Amino acid sequence: MVGTITLGQWQASRDALRRTGDRFLALVGSLPDSEAMATAEWTVADTVAHVRTIAALYTAILQPGKVPHPFPYAERQITTATVDTVAEMNDVVLRNFTERDPRVLQDLLASDIEDILNGTKDADPAAPVPWLGDSRVPVAGVVAHLVNELLVHGWDISRAARTHWDFPSEDAALFFELFLIGMLRHDAGSLLGPPVPGRRIAVEFHSPHTTPVTLVLRDRQVTLEETGRGADARLSFDPATLNLMLFGRMSKARAALSGKVTARGPRLWRLAEFLRIVHLPSNSYPKTGTTRTS
Repeated sequence: MVGTITLGQWQASRDALRRTGDRFLALVGSLPDSEAMATAEWTVADTVAHVRTIAALYTAILQPGKVPHPFPYAERQITTATVDTVAEMNDVVLRNFTERDPRVLQDLLASDIEDILNGTKDADPAAPVPWLGDSRVPVAGVVAHLVNELLVHGWDISRAARTHWDFPSEDAALFFELFLIGMLRHDAGSLLGPPVPGRRIAVEFHSPHTTPVTLVLRDRQVTLEETGRGADARLSFDPATLNLMLFGRMSKARAALSGKVTARGPRLWRLAEFLRIVHLPSNSYPKTGTTRTS
């Protein structure tokens, strides 16, 4: 069934979190200037602080009743967030979380990652937990989301430092399969905003690293279908390239020209409308060499 989570995927997400966390922390520790701009809006220190706040929030989300809410002042923004208000939520959290010493942030982030891995060791990876807004995401999806945050923001920081950053497709695929599909299988809530009458648009997603799936958009709500029922467009993608595109780090044109995101289908023109509505937050994006996508 589309969206089911295997023990192999659960272990892969946990391994990816530890591995990517270690790489991210090593990258941050190697940089001489934490005030260099990592994105158009954030310094390297700001970016690390942002990743740390997400990890801290997830220590509470993944261990309800055991870990107190780390940012009670932002609870309203967190519980009512949509893809278009995540920037506001990030601003509130970062204004109040003022730590910017890279060494302190490294220690805090390392501790959060360890806490998440230890706290979920015996968890059911498919169990849904509350996420932003009124959405619900499986435990494995929350872990996969943190992996993606480390990957994307590691990419930002490495660009600022003009150094290499691996963005493995098998790790990037966890975001699509465990987080995005996992959330749609449970409840995306109102993350895309309130329902708006609109036509049905079906897009098949295919990758060597994920299970084929069709996402159906209707009335600003997204549901899942098995493939083969007839789609308007078929998107074949490399997960790392798709994630960079969806989060505004790479333009759609550049992704297409790379040959790593390709589309075909009988009503291909509907894909643009689909991607305009089904978008992800990209409020903080690199200044150079990319185009914001939403």
